[in-house]
Amino acid sequence: MTPTRVVAFGGGHGLSASLRALRHCVPGLDLDITAVVTVGDDGGSSGRLRAERGGLPPGDLRQALVALAGDHPATRRSAALFQHRFAAAVPPAPTLAAPAPTGGAGDPLAGHAVGNLLLHGLTELLGDPVAALDHAGAMLGAVGRVLPMSRQPVGIEARVRGADPDRPDEVRTVRGQHQVAVTSGTVESLRLTPAAPAACAEAVTAVRAADWLIFGPGSWYTSVLPHLLVPGLADAIVSSPARRLVTLNLVAEKETLGLSLPDHLDTLRRYLPELKVDMVLADSTAVGDPAAVERAAESLGARLVLAPVAVTDGTPRHDPAALGAALVPVLGADR
Repeated sequence: MTPTRVVAFGGGHGLSASLRALRHCVPGLDLDITAVVTVGDDGGSSGRLRAERGGLPPGDLRQALVALAGDHPATRRSAALFQHRFAAAVPPAPTLAAPAPTGGAGDPLAGHAVGNLLLHGLTELLGDPVAALDHAGAMLGAVGRVLPMSRQPVGIEARVRGADPDRPDEVRTVRGQHQVAVTSGTVESLRLTPAAPAACAEAVTAVRAADWLIFGPGSWYTSVLPHLLVPGLADAIVSSPARRLVTLNLVAEKETLGLSLPDHLDTLRRYLPELKVDMVLADSTAVGDPAAVERAAESLGARLVLAPVAVTDGTPRHDPAALGAALVPVLGADR
């Protein structure tokens, strides 16, 4: 039997949780995993590299690679190295031979993750971000492939009502993934700049050949919805023969405060009206009264599946093992 080909969309911690969950499915299912990652990050180390040297922001791509890293001790050490972040250097004590530096120069490495620098270096060396990601995946013994949604970085802009707390009815444009993610207002619309970035050809090929497409969990406006705004990728998602699964978040994030779980599903249809979904997976506790979520799922053509997928310490995080256990019967359906 051929492997079940799964494409997971997202970015950051949400996509990492989904990929780690898929790793937990491996004993029960033979999976061929591809992660398609947003390229709009403009904060932290990724934002600095993007502003100073150009190219794709590497942070979300790095996180996906680490989530798929192999289990051999050497690859686990490599994964830990990818995640290592440089702290600010402690200047040496002045000596007569080397007096204390003056001028207040900053530490250019502080805050950078090693994997971000490595991915950026590999891209410069190989001349292509996909080749760089494939090479890094081989270094990590990755049990899947990581691809960007586009070979060009994008900007994320949102029209937000109440971004200024002193003017709750004013609608203004908030620019940049980080600023959208931390806005205190209500996002009314979302767009990318450029408005129609070219889709990564390898990602389009993976989507068209997939058995399952998985959306979420993750930051809805800055990690999940951007994929639907890339025309070539959106067309592939709609026309793919794959089945489609949406994994809902456990709680609203800052960018989606006031957005209910049914609202999360409604936004998918708003930005890609042709999208049809087969299953919606939600935590049985976080969903509360499932009736409204079930109706929203049915409006997309989906069946609601409830399962305990959160960690048990009370924090709003998906447990990869529990999420993986919930995915096994879903992804194994009709196989």
